[in-house]
Amino acid sequence: MAEWLYEAGIGEARAALVNGDRIVEAAIEPDDGAIRHGTVLDVRLAERLSPALARVEWAGGGAGMLDRPPPGLTLGRTVRARVVREAVAEGRRWKLPKLVPAPDEVTAPGPDLLSRCRSGGLPVRLLSPHDPDRLEAAGWSELLGEAETGEVPFPGGLLRIALTPAMTVIDVDGVPPLAPLARAAATAAAQAIRRFGIGGSIGIDFPTLANKAERQAVADAIDAALPLPFERTAVNGFGFLQIVRPRLRPSLPERLLADPVAAAARAALRGLERLTPGQPAPVRLPAPVLARIDQAGWRASLVRRIGFDPLELP
Repeated sequence: MAEWLYEAGIGEARAALVNGDRIVEAAIEPDDGAIRHGTVLDVRLAERLSPALARVEWAGGGAGMLDRPPPGLTLGRTVRARVVREAVAEGRRWKLPKLVPAPDEVTAPGPDLLSRCRSGGLPVRLLSPHDPDRLEAAGWSELLGEAETGEVPFPGGLLRIALTPAMTVIDVDGVPPLAPLARAAATAAAQAIRRFGIGGSIGIDFPTLANKAERQAVADAIDAALPLPFERTAVNGFGFLQIVRPRLRPSLPERLLADPVAAAARAALRGLERLTPGQPAPVRLPAPVLARIDQAGWRASLVRRIGFDPLELP
């Protein structure tokens, strides 16, 4: 039976929906104070960019983009709004959160990762560093490696996932015959989109297929493997298909690639949490990773959790 595995780590919470021995969905929520999807709060109009768009700010120094601001709202005045998309990465730059007016709603924070896991009705197993590493047994490290490199192998081929400001692009590599390759790639791509939480506009470049029936079989494979909601085009004569999914928060590749040093630091802390006194640190950490751990105060958190400092120099 499918269940969520949830772990409250140092610097991040992480979760994976596991069915059998395979990760079906995965998410990381950094402990960085970023505003969450679904948050309702009062914002102040800082700049009107057009009749349909304004820049707003809120207590604590946050800022976002407000869609369809009330016509009579003047600079400095406040309006209640709801976050409909968290800040998302565009390369190393973060795009501000997107909000819409919500004058009749009650202010409240958006659900955190654990609440989202619990909302779907599936069992949620809370993991501890002292328990068997169920996440790793399901392929957590391999998942992070695929999300970071963008390379996802499947039987007979390889997906290459690239992030661009306009869309996430998935290229299909493999050997003939092309029709079965494209069908297998369609299933693998749909599974990767779900597993990594990729939203927004997604383009998949399949091999050029000979006829309409083969192209339809590829589209059917996408429909069978990718849960709704989404919209897609047909596969065109050049082998290209476009998918549009709701984009509520950063995908896993976006989170890892936007700040790779922080991502590496949090991943290293996951292993360090599992050490016992007398065990050496599993790897010697690069200087930038170690510096980030210290800058963020994560070394102190690690010592509080395990009772000693595995990063202390001999």
